[in-house]
Amino acid sequence: MALLEVIDLYKDFTGLQVLSGINLTVEKGERHALIGPNGAGKSTLFNLISGKYKPSKGRIRFKGEDITGVPPFQINRQGLARSFQITNIFPNMTVFENLRNAILSKKRMRFNMVSLLKNLPEIRDETNALLETLGLSEFSMIPAGELSYGQQRALEIGLTLATDPELLLLDEPTAGMTTEETRGAVRLIKRITEGKTLVIIEHDMDVVFSISDRVTVLHYGKILATGSPQEIRENHEVKKAYLGVSHKDAK
Repeated sequence: MALLEVIDLYKDFTGLQVLSGINLTVEKGERHALIGPNGAGKSTLFNLISGKYKPSKGRIRFKGEDITGVPPFQINRQGLARSFQITNIFPNMTVFENLRNAILSKKRMRFNMVSLLKNLPEIRDETNALLETLGLSEFSMIPAGELSYGQQRALEIGLTLATDPELLLLDEPTAGMTTEETRGAVRLIKRITEGKTLVIIEHDMDVVFSISDRVTVLHYGKILATGSPQEIRENHEVKKAYLGVSHKDAK
């Protein structure tokens, strides 16, 4: 059974059809990329899966359970977490505090002082372990807003990872990064998704083909093709849709 199933999904906004008849499966342990031009419906699909939007038609199943229209916080507690295109951190808090608060939220200790004091060493150790995983240990006590852009994106991935999700949705994690920052992000994503399931929206085709087990191409709100990176490279319809556009520019 697939970890995630999207079944005949539609979404329109006041008469504008954004997604039409989307069928998608993501297997447990798979790294699956969503690509397509701007306006193809990629972020809308993420918003539907994560509960931000309700579909106009169709169903979404996660771990075999119907999560269609379920509020985002409930979906998160079921083991699905996502990042966003725009960096979503607390810039005035330290890097450590950002991650610690995410871990506290996962454990539902934020407003339980007795539980918080009892588990403080465990929370500290878990936060430090996550800092090390992200390569941010030396920056733990500085305000998050003082990190470089690439480090802020890494921190945001860490905030998503702090909830210990089974399925991780990353929305353009390398957007705006330098070449060196992108290489670092790819290494980080590969490392943190070991044993987890990933769906990633990404414009950089080098990143897509280096990370993904399977790729789905969205075009005008419909799925144009799904297959291995090699199959997508060789797909006639994909080539036709992006005729004259290089891999790096196929955004």
